[in-house]
Amino acid sequence: MAEQTTTSLADRLRARFEERIGNVVERLGQTTIEAQPLHWLEIARALRDEFGFEQLIDLCGVDYLGYGEDEWATSEEATSEGFSRGVEGNSAPGRFNWNTRPRHGQRLRRFASVAHLLSLANNRRLRVRVFAPEDALPVIPSVTSVWPVADWFEREAFDLYGIVYEGHPDLRRILTDYGFVGHPFRKDFPLIGNVEVRYDPEARRVVYEPVTSVSPRVLVARVVREDSRFATARDEAKDEWREN
Repeated sequence: MAEQTTTSLADRLRARFEERIGNVVERLGQTTIEAQPLHWLEIARALRDEFGFEQLIDLCGVDYLGYGEDEWATSEEATSEGFSRGVEGNSAPGRFNWNTRPRHGQRLRRFASVAHLLSLANNRRLRVRVFAPEDALPVIPSVTSVWPVADWFEREAFDLYGIVYEGHPDLRRILTDYGFVGHPFRKDFPLIGNVEVRYDPEARRVVYEPVTSVSPRVLVARVVREDSRFATARDEAKDEWREN
C-alpha cells in the first residue's frame, strides 16, 4: 500500500474516523490517537486493512489514578539529602487513601489500554489509547480477532491492572499465581503487597501470611523533574567559563 504524502497521517485519521477518535497528537515523529471504546474494534480493523498497520508491537494497561501528582519534595523544597527525600511521602506512608486520593483535571477516567502499531509497508508507527468507560469495572473490547498476538498482552493487562477485555478467548492471570489478591500495577495497590509467602516445613507447603517483614516506603518519584543540583552545576560551569 502506497501512503499518501500530501496529507499527514493525523489528518487522514481525523477525516476517516471523525468523532470516533479524539486527542490526536503528533510528537517526536509519532502519532497518538484516543479511540472511543464502542468503536475500537471497527477502528482497529480499519487501521489494519486501510492504513497498513498490520503488526501490533505492544499492548499494555495504564492506571491514571493520581496522574501528575508526586510524593517527593519538589525542586524548590528539595534539600541535599538525596534519596532520603523519598523515604516518607506526602501522603500516608505506603498506603493509598481513597478518600484523599489526588485528582488530575486532564484525566477524568482512570484505566486505559494502549496499543502500539507498526506499518512495515509505510514505515509508520501509531499509538492508540482506549479509556475504559467505568473505573469500578474497566471493560475494553479485545482486539485478538484483529491482531491475534494481543492474546498474552491483554492477559497481562488484565492480571496487572484488572482491565477486562471483552471477547478475549482465554482471559486469566499470566504473571501472578491463581491465588493472588488484587492487581499489583494499580496505583492504589499497597507497595508492600497484601500478603507474603513462605515455606512452612511443618505443613510442607507454601503458606500465605499478612506482610510483616517489609516496611512501606516511597522508592521512586512519580513525576519527571529536573534535579536542581544539575542546574546549579551548569550555572557554576557557565560562570567559570566566563571568568576564564
